Amino acid sequence: MASTEQPDAKEQTGGPLGRTAGADRPDAAVTRAPAAEPVDVEAETDPCADARLALELLVHGVGGATAQGMLTDPRTDRVAGDDIAGIHRRVEDRDAEDRPHDYREQPVREAYVWSNLTSGNGTRALWLLLLPFMVVNLAHWMRPTARDRGRTVRVYGVLVRLIALSLTVLLTAAVCEVALDLTAWQCAGTRACSAQKSWLGFMSAGRGGWWSGPGRRLALAAVIPTALIATLWLLSHRTWSAYESQQPTGRTVVEGDRRATGRPALCLPGFWYGRRIVARLRAAHTAAGFLTIAAVLCQASGRYDRRPGGSTTLDTAGWALDAALAAAAGCVVLVVCRRGRSENRADDTLDRFTTRLLPGTALALLLLAALHTAWSRPGWTSDGMLPGNRTFGLIALTQGALVVLLSLAALRLHRAAPVERTPLRGLAGPAVAMLACALGGVMAGGAAQRIADWLDGDATPGMGEGPMPGPPVVLSWQASVIPVLLAALLVLLLYFAAQTLVVRRRLLRTVPDGYPGERPDNARTRTIASVIARAGLTDSAPWVLGAVSALTLLLGGCAVAGAWLTSDVPGQAAEGSPGVVEDGAQAVQALGSWFVGVGFVLLLTWGRRAYRDPAARRTIGILWDVGTFWPRAAHPFAPPCYAERAVPDLTWRMQSWTERTGGRLVISGHSQGSVLAAAAVWQLDPETRRCVALLTYGSPIERLYGRWFPAYFGPAQLTALHGEIHCWRNLWRLTDPIGGPIRLPEGTGTEVDCGPLKDPLAYGRTVDHPLPAPILGHSDYQTDPAFTQERTMLLARLAMWMPTQPQGSSGRSSG
Repeated sequence: MASTEQPDAKEQTGGPLGRTAGADRPDAAVTRAPAAEPVDVEAETDPCADARLALELLVHGVGGATAQGMLTDPRTDRVAGDDIAGIHRRVEDRDAEDRPHDYREQPVREAYVWSNLTSGNGTRALWLLLLPFMVVNLAHWMRPTARDRGRTVRVYGVLVRLIALSLTVLLTAAVCEVALDLTAWQCAGTRACSAQKSWLGFMSAGRGGWWSGPGRRLALAAVIPTALIATLWLLSHRTWSAYESQQPTGRTVVEGDRRATGRPALCLPGFWYGRRIVARLRAAHTAAGFLTIAAVLCQASGRYDRRPGGSTTLDTAGWALDAALAAAAGCVVLVVCRRGRSENRADDTLDRFTTRLLPGTALALLLLAALHTAWSRPGWTSDGMLPGNRTFGLIALTQGALVVLLSLAALRLHRAAPVERTPLRGLAGPAVAMLACALGGVMAGGAAQRIADWLDGDATPGMGEGPMPGPPVVLSWQASVIPVLLAALLVLLLYFAAQTLVVRRRLLRTVPDGYPGERPDNARTRTIASVIARAGLTDSAPWVLGAVSALTLLLGGCAVAGAWLTSDVPGQAAEGSPGVVEDGAQAVQALGSWFVGVGFVLLLTWGRRAYRDPAARRTIGILWDVGTFWPRAAHPFAPPCYAERAVPDLTWRMQSWTERTGGRLVISGHSQGSVLAAAAVWQLDPETRRCVALLTYGSPIERLYGRWFPAYFGPAQLTALHGEIHCWRNLWRLTDPIGGPIRLPEGTGTEVDCGPLKDPLAYGRTVDHPLPAPILGHSDYQTDPAFTQERTMLLARLAMWMPTQPQGSSGRSSG
């Protein structure tokens, strides 16, 4: 395990705790490694060697960063952008281009503030309900590196999009279960239940009103899931217009076909502009939602029409509707499978025939199904559950089969071109897709269980104690999986906690060696060792994800099989077994249902709190900062991709400023901001890239993105970026749980990594640090002396790469 290995003494430099920049084991050094290549050119240590103006463009990481905090000045001014994302400077630096000689000692500093893209508005707390969609979208980008496996890559993309489509069907079916089955069919059709709910009085079967007929109640209740799908369609459309409609610069140079040149995908001009695929998927998923509602209505009326004595005319119309729904569903699947993303160019075209006709046809079929169901049927009463109580089981089986197929495709890709440090042998994408399905199932089951519990009053839903049969049996079986999963997760956490203690014990012997000449302090040593050991737990995340996903797939299949093999009567899922087994099974089911319901309530509570509390909203914003970096390629109802706004912003700023001034620019990114900075540099044309240097610190580019997204941030892609930008340095610490080294292969030229930096800067009290120095971990990299040193060296190197500027000239055209 990466978090428990101890470095060999031969690999260490600078004492027992020092080590080379390529290693990042948690029980290694806390001292800063020297620069990889000696700097003996005077210009590389003197920022005044070049008279051109220099600019440092700061890009913050996750969380609610402010321009005042980034620039360490309360008086700032926005020079470009808007309230959502903008470029800020100190007030006294606003006209820096007019007086470049005042900035010969240090660069002009700008801050790009993008935190409002994810955590600015309180309504974004509702994005928590879209969490499964966001997770399955990540699975698309986690595919292994492909080498001469174009067909398998297409199959991988199709399978992820089909899993995403199943999540939309699952969400719609869950809302139909709550609105149509539990509320309109079961509760409104039972006098004991509807009598306790005054708002259901007009629909109550006991009152005999116009809306009391089962078909009319169902048709009216179908408005709720229909409104939800329409809201998701509108939200997807509006967020794309606000976030992802930013045009690329059009200056990105891609010579020939990508496969022929081997250029990274993030260099392509259409990578951050996926209008066509989002529009197609939005139309397909909207149609799928409408068709799911129509199918539920047709199943309800069809059961009555097809029994002996039913209406032949209505039965014939029902069969015609079923055939039309099946044909429309086939068209939806075809649209989802037919075309994926197009990245070689910014695709502005829209398939208007598909984007308009498909959801329109589905909505028309839904209206026909509602009219057919609401048609008067004397003698029709609602008893039991709605037909189709195995729908959730079919969805679960379909999702499991798709995940298995996705795993086979991922294994084939990984074996064709294995990449070192890829988690789970290339199965990270399928594991994340399985996690998305599990989250969707928990949310669906939680909503059904809590609503049934509320409608049933004091009785336990599904146990035959109250007036309502309750939700489908399969949801109770799936809920019984939750305690087993939680127990397995607890065992894993205990194991890794024990491993952390082992690493901490090893570090206790080596931490003081990084601070020679200072008196040992056991308490201080334990604190530093604990922080380093906990930071190494990040590298154990693949084992947790893999174990939980595999167990979820196995137990989920057993739950579906148990629901189908036992009685379909609620409350009898565990009957027929010995007393102890039966009691244990019912206890696990009850506990699981409680966990599912509580989890759903906590999700809603957290969303409501985030709507009111800015601090909680920033916490949720951090989740979206990590999860919504990638464009919507699999699910159109996922939260919007903020990078499709941020990357063009940064690219346009770097290109326009260097063209206008002919100066040098260092784009300085912390944490997630370093990923945005690298993505923006990838989009620059070669002429602009010669004027730009990249400084990253606390960066997850390799530690997280390089491992989990090897097709886009793998060793080959990072090596290509280093070869094109020339000037790149990366700062990192062992105490940082997120950032790490870049780990470029040997022989790639100038070393990128600078570290590990010493943290804390002082072990005890010194003249320079009269108070105990804090352990900074992932924060405050700019306070380290190495930051200023590396920035100065990058600016000096840029002066060597850039052409000589004639005396008195200020623009690139004269440079």
